[in-house]
Amino acid sequence: MLPQADVFIVDDDSPDGTGARVAEWATRDPSFRLLSRRGSKGYAEASREGLEVIAGQDYDAIVTIDCDLSHDPGEIPHMLQRIREGADVVIGSRYVRGGGVEDWSVFRRLLSRWGNRYTAFMLGVRVRDCTSGFRAYQVDVIRSGVIGA
Repeated sequence: MLPQADVFIVDDDSPDGTGARVAEWATRDPSFRLLSRRGSKGYAEASREGLEVIAGQDYDAIVTIDCDLSHDPGEIPHMLQRIREGADVVIGSRYVRGGGVEDWSVFRRLLSRWGNRYTAFMLGVRVRDCTSGFRAYQVDVIRSGVIGA
């Protein structure tokens, strides 16, 4: 069971009608919010701008998840529990017991593993999955600038 939540969709001018669909949903359910961006600027910039906009509002936590449902939304309550217990960031990792990916080639799996290890080494962090889009943040960490929004 998910807590009461608002759902922010960042649409990067996608050609599939996402923006129009979310705008229509928002007319029926005010918990749906749309951040429309003109001109595709990429995933990282969309994520940064979305976090910045949301952190400027009255929330305690932010969860990011890819819209293709490649992550299990059923894990969100567990992630938020860790935030309530004092974690600043919780990462839904593909590289822990019980994690994983489906329908990836061996090459893509190896490239992802290597890329994550390299990124963690270069950043000097002990994180197994630096590139996961499935995260929960304590919103004050975003506001403080410790994690760039």
